[in-house]
Amino acid sequence: MKKRTLLILAAGMGSRYGGLKQVDPVGPCGETIIDYSVHDAIRAGFDQLVFVIRRDIEQAFCETIGRRFESRLAVKYVFQELDSLPAGEVVPPNRRKPWGTGHAILMAAEAIREPFGVINADDFYGAQSFQLLAAHLRPENLNYAMVGFVLRNTLSEFGSVARGVCQLKGQQLEDVREIVGIEKNGSAARYKNGTGAFHSLTGDEIVSMNMWGFHPDIFAHLRQQFLDFLHLRGADEKAEFYIPSVVNNLIGGRVKQVDMLPTISPWFGVTYREDRPFVTAGINQLVRQGEYPERLWL
Repeated sequence: MKKRTLLILAAGMGSRYGGLKQVDPVGPCGETIIDYSVHDAIRAGFDQLVFVIRRDIEQAFCETIGRRFESRLAVKYVFQELDSLPAGEVVPPNRRKPWGTGHAILMAAEAIREPFGVINADDFYGAQSFQLLAAHLRPENLNYAMVGFVLRNTLSEFGSVARGVCQLKGQQLEDVREIVGIEKNGSAARYKNGTGAFHSLTGDEIVSMNMWGFHPDIFAHLRQQFLDFLHLRGADEKAEFYIPSVVNNLIGGRVKQVDMLPTISPWFGVTYREDRPFVTAGINQLVRQGEYPERLWL
C-alpha cells in the first residue's frame, strides 16, 4: 500500500502574532487551521502526520492538537531545538532565533522513509492544494514539487510579509527569491529595494507558501547544506537556513528538478493577530458553500 506522510512545521515562535497561534480556534466549532489542513490531507490520501514542535510547547500542543488525530491516522512528533546540531557543532553564544525551515525539516529525518509533503501549521492551503500534492507523491517520482499560490492572495492587511517569489521554466521551478517587506499596494504589491526605494510587483506572481513535496533523499542534501550554512553563517545570530535556499542550490546544481503545482485553492494565514478575523470569515464562507461541514470532526 502506498504511504503518504505530511510533515507539519509547528515550532514557530509566533513572535509577530503574539502567542501560540497554532492552537487558536478559527472554525465555527473551535477548529484550528491545523484541523482543516489535516482534514484536507486525509481526504487527499495522506495517512501519516509528523509534527515538528518545540519541547516547551509539547504538552499544550499534544493535548490541544495532536491527540484528536491519533485515532484517525498515524501521528509522530519530532523536536526542533537550537542545540539540535550535527556532531561537533555548538550553538553560538548569542543565538536565540530558530535555525529556520530547512533545519525544521531535517529534524524529521529519522521519522520519514517515504515521499512526503511539507506545510506550515499556521497556513490554510485549501483542498485542491493537498490533492495536487498527494497525486505527486509517488515512490517512483524522484522530482520534488512546490504548490504555488498567487501573490495578491497571500498578503496581509496589517503589515508586510516575506514571500518566496518564483521563476518558472515551463512547468518546472527555476528559482525562488525570498523578498521581505512585501506589502499591499491596491490590487498589486510593493517592497523596498536595497536603496530604500519602492519596487513594484503586479500581484500575479507565483509565490511559495512553504507547501512542498519531497522524496526522502532530501535529508542527505539538507544535512550537507546545513553544515555548510553553519560554517559560513552560523555566527550570524539572525541568519536562518531556509528550505527555498536548499531547493535553489539543488536546481542550480542540476541535482534535482522541482515540479510546479499551481493551485486555485484559497489561502489564509495569520501572520498578525489582526489577520485572525479574516481567516475566520474566509473559513465560514467555505462552510456556507459546502466545502467543509460546520463541525469538522464528528
